[in-house]
Amino acid sequence: MNKNKLTLFIFIALVAGILFGYIYNIRYLDTYNETIASADAKIESVQTQIVNLPDTTVAQYRELKTQKADQAKIRKEATAIREEKLQYFTLLSDIFLRLIKMIVAPLVFTTLVVGVAKVGDIKAVGRIGGKTMLWFISASLMSLVLGMILVNLFEPGKTMHLALPDTHLGSEIQKTALSLKDFIAHVFPKSIVESMANNEILQIVVFALFFGVSTAAIGEKGEIVIKFMDAVAHVILKLTGYVMNFAPFAVFGAMTAIVAKQGLSILSTYAIFIGEFYFGLLVLWLVLILIGFIILGKRALNLINGLKDAVLLAFSTASSEAAYPRTMLELERFGCKDKIVSFVLPLGYSFNLDGSMMYMTFASLFIAQAYSIHLSFEQQISMLLILMLTSKGIAGVPRASLVVIAGTIASFNIPEAGLALIIGIDPLLDMGRSATNVIGNAMATAVVSKWEGELKE
Repeated sequence: MNKNKLTLFIFIALVAGILFGYIYNIRYLDTYNETIASADAKIESVQTQIVNLPDTTVAQYRELKTQKADQAKIRKEATAIREEKLQYFTLLSDIFLRLIKMIVAPLVFTTLVVGVAKVGDIKAVGRIGGKTMLWFISASLMSLVLGMILVNLFEPGKTMHLALPDTHLGSEIQKTALSLKDFIAHVFPKSIVESMANNEILQIVVFALFFGVSTAAIGEKGEIVIKFMDAVAHVILKLTGYVMNFAPFAVFGAMTAIVAKQGLSILSTYAIFIGEFYFGLLVLWLVLILIGFIILGKRALNLINGLKDAVLLAFSTASSEAAYPRTMLELERFGCKDKIVSFVLPLGYSFNLDGSMMYMTFASLFIAQAYSIHLSFEQQISMLLILMLTSKGIAGVPRASLVVIAGTIASFNIPEAGLALIIGIDPLLDMGRSATNVIGNAMATAVVSKWEGELKE
């Protein structure tokens, strides 16, 4: 499919999905949505009564427990029917995302092995790696600090004035472990086959780096491996082109499902928070583009223009992973050498999630504000550094940002139940941060290419 046509079709699918989802929400799902909302309200009310009971042995306690179980059952049944009615739309996006995930692991592995082998010796790999990590760490810190500044400036949570919840109430999101052992286990693979099967990008990157350096080190014998990997990479890129033709259907399905479930009311309910977060992302985009402009000149604007369909795809599917193959192609068209692209871009998906970084500080401090918990400047800086460390290598983990936030806010005595404030709108915010991750990683690749003198005119 022609590139411009694909962008047009993705945009049409995006708008059509919103409209169709709204109609579907009103005509077919309204009853179930009301049932779910009513059950949620009753469960919350009953839970409050249970918490306030001084004695758990009285008959009233058992009665409230029964009421809560009944409402939970009603909610579960209504949710199941709603999901069943939406399954044909979610299938469209599920098929596309599965196809993309099928491609990502072998694409990252083959291109990175070729890239490292073409770079040559270990010194060159170290040099490019050092420049890449310099950009990643700087961009991550900038995103976190920008999020901290804006959330303190806007104070979106101040108007909520929520009472601190009971400690029994949770968000049902598993906290991420902060231990060094778990981090190391997540970085270094015990089996490359297992890493490939689970799409553990960071582990694939580590193995590919070792494999690529070793291939280059054996000289002429390694050339056969490099040629084979290069051929496989081209086959997968061709396959990517076929898969991308399915993107508009996936976008339509994803947008229809989210709007049908939440309705347009989700936009107005948290309009201020959503608006301020997206304003923050816009500022982050401008900063990234400005830095790119200083280093790359006017070509930085050409890069952003070339990435529009990759960004739109990431936004629509709320997955920067879905845009990975398209981003790779656009960077090579832009003039980045394939050895730099295949080295920097996969690393970016584990270490340079700029949109997610901003979201983590924004959401964490929003929850603190909602409960009127004051955090000193020193505490906020500590939170920022913890988020910086714990967020590395979480690419590919479902609702990764929420998982990291859940683990971090507990260290500052912020109620984990506060995550319930943002879970409902998280898919909407995920769209923006996924699109921003694409911009951040593409700019990083182009800048490192320029620093290495490997950017073609």
